[in-house]
Amino acid sequence: MTPPEFEPRDGERLHELSHDNLSKANRSDHGAPTFDTGTTIVAIAAADGVVMAADQRASVGGKFTTNKNAEKISRVHPTAALAISGSVGPAQNLVRSLRAETSLYESRRDERMSMRALSQTAGHLVRGLPVAPILGGVDDEGGRVYELDGGGSVMATEYAAGGSGMQVAYGVLERRFDPGAELDRATDTAVAAVEAASERDTASGNGVTVATVTDEGVEIEGYDETGDAGGADTAGGEVA
Repeated sequence: MTPPEFEPRDGERLHELSHDNLSKANRSDHGAPTFDTGTTIVAIAAADGVVMAADQRASVGGKFTTNKNAEKISRVHPTAALAISGSVGPAQNLVRSLRAETSLYESRRDERMSMRALSQTAGHLVRGLPVAPILGGVDDEGGRVYELDGGGSVMATEYAAGGSGMQVAYGVLERRFDPGAELDRATDTAVAAVEAASERDTASGNGVTVATVTDEGVEIEGYDETGDAGGADTAGGEVA
Protein backbone atom coordinates (compact mmCIF):
# COMPACT_ATOMS: atom_id res chain seq x y z
CA MET A 1 0.00 0.00 0.00
CA THR A 2 1.37 3.42 -0.94
CA PRO A 3 1.38 5.84 2.02
CA PRO A 4 -0.58 9.04 1.40
CA GLU A 5 1.04 12.37 0.76
CA PHE A 6 -0.11 14.94 3.27
CA GLU A 7 -0.92 18.57 2.70
CA PRO A 8 -1.12 20.96 5.66
CA ARG A 9 -4.57 21.78 7.04
CA ASP A 10 -5.89 25.29 6.57
CA GLY A 11 -4.88 26.16 10.12
CA GLU A 12 -1.35 24.91 9.48
CA ARG A 13 -0.52 26.79 6.27
CA LEU A 14 3.14 27.60 6.43
CA HIS A 15 4.53 31.08 6.26
CA GLU A 16 7.05 31.76 3.52
CA LEU A 17 10.38 30.41 4.64
CA SER A 18 12.78 33.17 5.60
CA HIS A 19 15.55 32.05 3.25
CA ASP A 20 13.36 31.39 0.20
CA ASN A 21 14.52 34.36 -1.85
CA LEU A 22 18.16 33.47 -1.24
CA SER A 23 17.87 29.80 -2.07
CA LYS A 24 15.58 29.59 -5.09
CA ALA A 25 18.42 30.02 -7.58
CA ASN A 26 20.26 27.06 -6.04
CA ARG A 27 17.30 24.68 -5.90
CA SER A 28 15.85 22.44 -8.58
CA ASP A 29 12.19 21.69 -9.16
CA HIS A 30 12.93 18.73 -11.41
CA GLY A 31 13.29 15.60 -9.30
CA ALA A 32 15.86 14.43 -6.79
CA PRO A 33 19.57 14.69 -7.57
CA THR A 34 21.78 11.61 -7.80
CA PHE A 35 24.36 11.07 -5.09
CA ASP A 36 26.05 8.44 -2.92
CA THR A 37 24.05 7.52 0.19
CA GLY A 38 26.79 5.69 2.07
CA THR A 39 24.99 5.00 5.34
CA THR A 40 22.09 3.14 6.93
CA ILE A 41 19.27 4.98 8.68
CA VAL A 42 15.96 3.60 9.97
CA ALA A 43 12.90 4.93 11.81
CA ILE A 44 9.98 3.09 13.42
CA ALA A 45 6.73 4.47 14.81
CA ALA A 46 5.96 2.72 18.10
CA ALA A 47 2.96 2.74 20.39
CA ASP A 48 4.45 5.41 22.64
CA GLY A 49 6.83 7.31 20.38
CA VAL A 50 9.34 6.91 17.56
CA VAL A 51 12.70 5.16 17.45
CA MET A 52 15.40 6.15 14.96
CA ALA A 53 18.77 4.48 14.39
CA ALA A 54 21.81 5.06 12.18
CA ASP A 55 25.29 3.69 11.74
CA GLN A 56 28.27 5.86 12.74
CA ARG A 57 30.59 5.59 9.73
CA ALA A 58 31.34 8.51 7.42
CA SER A 59 33.08 7.55 4.21
CA VAL A 60 34.18 8.78 0.81
CA GLY A 61 32.16 6.89 -1.77
CA GLY A 62 31.92 3.94 0.61
CA LYS A 63 35.58 3.14 -0.07
CA PHE A 64 37.46 5.04 2.64
CA THR A 65 36.26 5.66 6.21
CA THR A 66 36.78 9.30 7.19
CA ASN A 67 35.02 9.27 10.58
CA LYS A 68 33.98 6.47 12.93
CA ASN A 69 31.76 8.56 15.22
CA ALA A 70 29.50 10.37 12.79
CA GLU A 71 26.26 11.66 14.34
CA LYS A 72 23.62 11.14 11.63
CA ILE A 73 20.54 11.89 13.74
CA SER A 74 19.81 15.40 15.03
CA ARG A 75 17.00 16.97 17.02
CA VAL A 76 15.17 19.54 14.88
CA HIS A 77 12.10 20.18 17.07
CA PRO A 78 11.34 19.65 20.78
CA THR A 79 9.78 16.28 19.93
CA ALA A 80 11.21 15.40 16.52
CA ALA A 81 14.51 14.33 14.96
CA LEU A 82 15.95 14.01 11.47
CA ALA A 83 18.11 11.12 10.24
CA ILE A 84 20.29 11.98 7.26
CA SER A 85 21.91 10.07 4.42
CA GLY A 86 23.75 11.97 1.72
CA SER A 87 26.20 14.86 1.52
CA VAL A 88 27.38 16.19 4.86
CA GLY A 89 27.46 19.94 4.16
CA PRO A 90 23.91 20.21 2.78
CA ALA A 91 22.71 17.92 5.59
CA GLN A 92 24.15 20.23 8.24
CA ASN A 93 22.54 23.25 6.58
CA LEU A 94 19.21 21.42 6.40
CA VAL A 95 19.28 20.63 10.12
CA ARG A 96 20.12 24.23 11.03
CA SER A 97 17.43 25.64 8.72
CA LEU A 98 14.75 23.28 10.02
CA ARG A 99 15.61 24.14 13.63
CA ALA A 100 15.36 27.83 12.80
CA GLU A 101 11.98 27.41 11.11
CA THR A 102 10.47 25.43 14.00
CA SER A 103 11.72 28.03 16.48
CA LEU A 104 10.30 30.87 14.38
CA TYR A 105 6.95 29.07 14.05
CA GLU A 106 6.74 28.60 17.82
CA SER A 107 7.66 32.20 18.60
CA ARG A 108 5.11 33.57 16.10
CA ARG A 109 2.20 31.29 17.05
CA ASP A 110 3.03 30.52 20.67
CA GLU A 111 2.64 26.80 20.00
CA ARG A 112 4.74 23.94 18.70
CA MET A 113 4.60 22.99 15.05
CA SER A 114 2.65 19.78 14.47
CA MET A 115 4.35 16.86 12.78
CA ARG A 116 2.19 17.40 9.70
CA ALA A 117 3.35 21.00 9.38
CA LEU A 118 6.94 20.07 10.26
CA SER A 119 7.05 17.41 7.55
CA GLN A 120 5.84 19.88 4.92
CA THR A 121 8.43 22.44 6.03
CA ALA A 122 11.15 19.79 5.83
CA GLY A 123 9.93 18.74 2.38
CA HIS A 124 10.23 22.34 1.19
CA LEU A 125 13.72 22.75 2.63
CA VAL A 126 15.12 19.49 1.26
CA ARG A 127 14.04 20.13 -2.33
CA GLY A 128 17.04 20.11 -4.65
CA LEU A 129 19.51 19.02 -1.96
CA PRO A 130 21.72 15.88 -2.27
CA VAL A 131 20.31 14.31 0.90
CA ALA A 132 17.61 11.73 1.68
CA PRO A 133 16.29 12.30 5.21
CA ILE A 134 13.86 10.42 7.41
CA LEU A 135 11.84 12.55 9.82
CA GLY A 136 10.41 11.09 13.01
CA GLY A 137 8.49 12.79 15.77
CA VAL A 138 5.59 12.91 18.19
CA ASP A 139 2.66 15.32 18.50
CA ASP A 140 -0.91 15.16 19.79
CA GLU A 141 -1.74 12.51 17.20
CA GLY A 142 1.09 10.19 18.31
CA GLY A 143 4.31 9.03 16.67
CA ARG A 144 4.90 9.81 12.99
CA VAL A 145 7.55 8.81 10.44
CA TYR A 146 8.05 10.56 7.08
CA GLU A 147 10.33 9.76 4.15
CA LEU A 148 11.66 12.82 2.30
CA ASP A 149 13.76 13.26 -0.82
CA GLY A 150 15.43 15.93 -2.93
CA GLY A 151 12.40 16.11 -5.20
CA GLY A 152 10.38 17.56 -2.33
CA SER A 153 8.10 14.56 -1.71
CA VAL A 154 6.75 13.86 1.78
CA MET A 155 5.59 10.28 2.39
CA ALA A 156 4.06 9.13 5.70
CA THR A 157 4.84 5.57 6.75
CA GLU A 158 5.01 3.33 9.82
CA TYR A 159 8.68 2.50 9.30
CA ALA A 160 11.40 3.47 6.86
CA ALA A 161 15.02 2.81 5.95
CA GLY A 162 17.45 4.81 3.84
CA GLY A 163 21.00 4.89 2.57
CA SER A 164 23.22 2.33 0.90
CA GLY A 165 22.30 -0.34 3.47
CA MET A 166 18.56 0.14 3.12
CA GLN A 167 17.83 -3.14 1.29
CA VAL A 168 19.27 -5.24 4.11
CA ALA A 169 17.66 -3.00 6.73
CA TYR A 170 14.24 -3.32 5.10
CA GLY A 171 14.57 -7.11 5.21
CA VAL A 172 14.86 -6.93 9.00
CA LEU A 173 12.11 -4.32 9.35
CA GLU A 174 9.66 -6.32 7.21
CA ARG A 175 10.24 -9.41 9.31
CA ARG A 176 10.24 -7.83 12.79
CA PHE A 177 8.02 -4.74 12.61
CA ASP A 178 5.09 -4.81 15.05
CA PRO A 179 2.68 -1.83 14.81
CA GLY A 180 1.72 -2.18 18.47
CA ALA A 181 5.24 -2.56 19.86
CA GLU A 182 6.48 -0.51 22.80
CA LEU A 183 9.61 1.63 22.46
CA ASP A 184 11.96 -1.00 23.90
CA ARG A 185 10.94 -3.60 21.35
CA ALA A 186 10.97 -1.09 18.49
CA THR A 187 14.48 -0.06 19.55
CA ASP A 188 15.69 -3.67 19.35
CA THR A 189 14.26 -3.91 15.82
CA ALA A 190 15.82 -0.63 14.67
CA VAL A 191 19.25 -1.54 16.05
CA ALA A 192 19.04 -5.03 14.50
CA ALA A 193 18.25 -3.49 11.11
CA VAL A 194 21.27 -1.18 11.21
CA GLU A 195 23.58 -3.92 12.49
CA ALA A 196 22.45 -6.31 9.75
CA ALA A 197 23.09 -3.66 7.10
CA SER A 198 26.52 -2.94 8.58
CA GLU A 199 27.48 -6.59 8.10
CA ARG A 200 26.94 -6.38 4.34
CA ASP A 201 27.28 -2.72 3.35
CA THR A 202 30.87 -1.46 3.33
CA ALA A 203 29.72 2.16 3.75
CA SER A 204 27.91 1.40 7.03
CA GLY A 205 29.35 0.42 10.40
CA ASN A 206 31.31 1.52 13.50
CA GLY A 207 28.38 1.23 15.89
CA VAL A 208 24.84 2.53 16.10
CA THR A 209 23.29 5.86 17.13
CA VAL A 210 19.81 5.52 18.62
CA ALA A 211 17.29 8.35 19.03
CA THR A 212 14.24 7.84 21.23
CA VAL A 213 11.49 10.39 20.59
CA THR A 214 8.55 10.77 22.98
CA ASP A 215 6.21 13.57 24.01
CA GLU A 216 8.84 14.44 26.63
CA GLY A 217 11.59 15.14 24.11
CA VAL A 218 14.42 13.60 22.09
CA GLU A 219 17.20 11.48 23.58
CA ILE A 220 20.14 10.50 21.37
CA GLU A 221 22.78 7.98 22.39
CA GLY A 222 25.62 6.30 20.51
CA TYR A 223 26.84 2.72 20.96
CA ASP A 224 30.11 1.37 19.65
CA GLU A 225 30.48 -2.02 17.99
CA THR A 226 30.81 -3.74 21.38
CA GLY A 227 27.48 -2.29 22.54
CA ASP A 228 29.02 0.19 24.97
CA ALA A 229 27.28 3.55 25.24
CA GLY A 230 29.17 6.55 23.96
CA GLY A 231 27.13 9.06 25.92
CA ALA A 232 23.65 10.53 25.75
CA ASP A 233 22.76 13.76 24.04
CA THR A 234 19.29 14.91 25.01
CA ALA A 235 19.67 18.08 22.92
CA GLY A 236 20.61 16.37 19.70
CA GLY A 237 23.90 16.99 17.94
CA GLU A 238 24.89 18.32 14.55
CA VAL A 239 25.22 15.92 11.66
CA ALA A 240 28.88 14.95 11.57
